[in-house]
Amino acid sequence: MPVTLPQLSRREFLKRAALAGAVTALAPSSYAGLFGKSRDHHTFFFLSDTHIAGNPAEIYLNVNMTDHFTACARELAAWPVKPAAVIVNGDLAYLAGKPEDYAQFALLIEPVRALAPVHLSLGNHDERENFWSAFPHDAKKVKAVPEKQATVFSSDRANWFMVDSLGITSKTPGILGPAQLDWLTHQLDARPGKPAIVVVHHNPQFPVPTTGLLDTSALMEVLASRRQVKALVFGHTHDWHIVQHESGIHLINLPPTSYPFKDGQPSGWVRCTLAKDSMELELRSLDVKHPKHAQVQTLPWRAA
Repeated sequence: MPVTLPQLSRREFLKRAALAGAVTALAPSSYAGLFGKSRDHHTFFFLSDTHIAGNPAEIYLNVNMTDHFTACARELAAWPVKPAAVIVNGDLAYLAGKPEDYAQFALLIEPVRALAPVHLSLGNHDERENFWSAFPHDAKKVKAVPEKQATVFSSDRANWFMVDSLGITSKTPGILGPAQLDWLTHQLDARPGKPAIVVVHHNPQFPVPTTGLLDTSALMEVLASRRQVKALVFGHTHDWHIVQHESGIHLINLPPTSYPFKDGQPSGWVRCTLAKDSMELELRSLDVKHPKHAQVQTLPWRAA
């Protein structure tokens, strides 16, 4: 499944950087810190809605998306520990998932890949064939659900389920579809003994989905009745907030790495650290003066 990009060794990163100029994405003092520090197996980094354009000078809503991504990459590299994994949750590309968008994304993600494995999902501004062409080695792998990118990976304190809500490129709503929901049901039922965190690009939308996940009700029916499911993580709205579903599942809307839609909303990334019975989230706003920057929220798990 073309979802997971394996971590790059120090030698491989420097080799690629020398060939492609990837080191320019980080100041020398930053990329030197990619190596030699310990890994926290309970910590994960979230990026979402990167909207990388083929033209690194592209600006939208007064934001240069490449500059924002590069700033986040520097911060990830400077974090005191390496994470267990990095998750980039959809809308990797700017508007329509052009080949040049993914070429630029592949360049910018290199320093992040030097930290940890990187798990990718797609959003409505992505295009599967162009994405697969950008990462051909991974595209050759068998897909769990035809024409969808669904995968499971395990960590010490949770199982992570990544599902694919891309319906039609450049059309705002998203959909999982019956085949993927069936796959998710079976995967959850096969792993009842550990907390489950589900990651999808499109936001669950109540009561009638219009611009978010069209099969929200079907998804929540699957998740709510399986008590090991503790959190649903998503992006799409470019609006950082956390609420709790009536089932007790935490609904976590990631901030955009690129541009917020509304004035006053943050852009940046999120640090996630798992405890045995909870999740700790910290917003890392690119604007360090934002009132929510560095705020930490602890989300206790609902009862099993």
